[in-house]
This record gives sequence, structure tokens and C-alpha cells, in this order.
Amino acid sequence: MLELRPNCECCDRDLAPDSLDARICTFECTFCAACVDGPLKGVCPNCGGGFSARPIRPLSLLDRFPPSTTRVSRQTCP
Repeated sequence: MLELRPNCECCDRDLAPDSLDARICTFECTFCAACVDGPLKGVCPNCGGGFSARPIRPLSLLDRFPPSTTRVSRQTCP
């Protein structure tokens, strides 16, 4: 089950569970589209992998499977 992390690890922008700007790598590192397309140049700084759009969990399932509230931030971001 995806964690649906609440923020971009680079710029700390809020990313709601239904955000179309959320991007994840295969390890669920989470970034916004602006950081992925900009300073990260499409490469995850944590694992070196690529990104995909994060799937949107149906609203009807958010109560049963809530998104994470734990914010993750990198100390340095390109």
C-alpha cells in the first residue's frame, strides 16, 4: 500500500492525496513535479531511479486507508 506522503522531499511543498503534481520513485520517495522536472532532472536523489506520477487513491478509501502524515525532507536538494 502506498504511503501517500504529504510533502515534496525537496521543497517541502504540500502534496494532497489527490495531487496531480506528486511524483514517486520505486521506493516511494516523493517529490513535486516542479522539483522533478527542474533541479532533480528526473532522477531521484535518494536512489538514482526515475519517477512516475503518484496514483490517486479513491476518496471512498481514504478513511479506511489514510495517507501518511509523516513529512520527509532531504537535508540538501540540488
